[in-house]
Amino acid sequence: MTKQWDVLIICRVLLGAGVGVGGISPYNTLHEAAYFHIGTTLETETVASGVRPHRRPRQSCSLLRCLFNPVKICMSRFSLESDRQGLEAPVQKQRRGVKLWVPPSAPRSRTGRRSLFQTFTREWKSTFFNVLTNSQASAENFPFCTIDPNESRVPVPDERFDFLCQYHKPASKIPAFLNVVDIAGLVKGAHNGQGLGNAFLSHISACDGIFHLTRAFEDDDITHVEGSVDPIRDIEIIHEELQLKDEEMIGPIIDKLEKVAVRGGDKKLKPEYDIMCKVKSWVIDQKKPVRFYHDWNDKEIEVLNKHLFLTSKPMVYLVNLSEKDYIRKKNKWLIKIKEWVDKYDPGALVIPFSGALELKLQELSAEERQKYLEANMTQSALPKIIKAGFAALQLEYFFTAGPDEVRAWTIRKGTKAPQAAGKIHTDFEKGFIMAEVMKYEDFKEEGSENAVKAAGKYRQQGRNYIVEDGDIIFFKFNTPQQPKKK
Repeated sequence: MTKQWDVLIICRVLLGAGVGVGGISPYNTLHEAAYFHIGTTLETETVASGVRPHRRPRQSCSLLRCLFNPVKICMSRFSLESDRQGLEAPVQKQRRGVKLWVPPSAPRSRTGRRSLFQTFTREWKSTFFNVLTNSQASAENFPFCTIDPNESRVPVPDERFDFLCQYHKPASKIPAFLNVVDIAGLVKGAHNGQGLGNAFLSHISACDGIFHLTRAFEDDDITHVEGSVDPIRDIEIIHEELQLKDEEMIGPIIDKLEKVAVRGGDKKLKPEYDIMCKVKSWVIDQKKPVRFYHDWNDKEIEVLNKHLFLTSKPMVYLVNLSEKDYIRKKNKWLIKIKEWVDKYDPGALVIPFSGALELKLQELSAEERQKYLEANMTQSALPKIIKAGFAALQLEYFFTAGPDEVRAWTIRKGTKAPQAAGKIHTDFEKGFIMAEVMKYEDFKEEGSENAVKAAGKYRQQGRNYIVEDGDIIFFKFNTPQQPKKK
């Protein structure tokens, strides 16, 4: 089965990529990585041999294999059970899809924790995707070069993970991942069907966050769909398209609820009707994005998650500069963009980068790349972009580390120890006894696990312990009793 994701330059973030014995599975699941999408995409994954459609992974894994072999639990992304075990359980009444900056109860999309890249057509979108993922997606200078999305994934760079791998020299190394998809670019009037139109906008609702890539350099060889370079105008157009689409969605929802809950007397739907009237007042009457309202309660969040409004998605703004401007750290648009974001999307990140520089660095050897960066006293922006995309969804990870495997396990901020254990195997959560926790900083400072224990920094934590980013954890658990056969 395939799904058509028809979005502008958008990046969706999923949690998960299963790994079987011997390497990385070609199946994406709700359990391991974060997925970024840029463009119009098919449910496919880039692998060594090319791009192929997703299939449902097998949902079987024995505890014995989990304990004695370096395996990943491979759950279907379509499985509600794996969804609950993977990320819904960690925080009670976890919210989805709305406020990026409110952990751990920040609302999020019900669809799989995805984040998108978004921009106009012909804006270095696919080229940037290729650089970010080291793939070869089509990147031509004409509208809608990207029709079917291209999907890939990148490891989240982390010095802590590198240190643990260097220390333990494990047979298996599994970092956290950010999955990226290149989708088609947006044009003005998309909410009315222009360009890829409603198909594009509807696919944004399947994501949890948006990377908004905007152009801030002149180049006669790269045409702009609006005829001139003006990143503020471009940002406003995309915001307007998302806002108008939400307004278009709200009317029919309220009409349907009014018919059933008000005129039909359905008391169960009356609270949802009242909430949607509040949403209408905020989005339509006050012309404000859903995510800008900071006081949605749990009931309201449930309704917002049900309808997946586009303006509920958090944004990270990526500003594409010329190589010269990026190296000298000067551009006439940067201050204006930052001022606009601070005023109209407070709390959102603005990250400058140079697509031309990143493309050049990709073509150099590691030694040549290092020399070039040192000579120009600059550095690649890709690690910062990847980390920002991962953090935008309120994600973090803990480590399990030893000579067999060093692995980063992705969880949501606010996840408690039993649910974090459930990321490794559901039996770990069901039979949870305790979590033995070392802070990464303590491990690095003391030099070994025994030294951490001797220093009194090795902690035993119970069910209410909230796992922190970078914790090194060993879980103790009882194997659940199997029901007796009659």
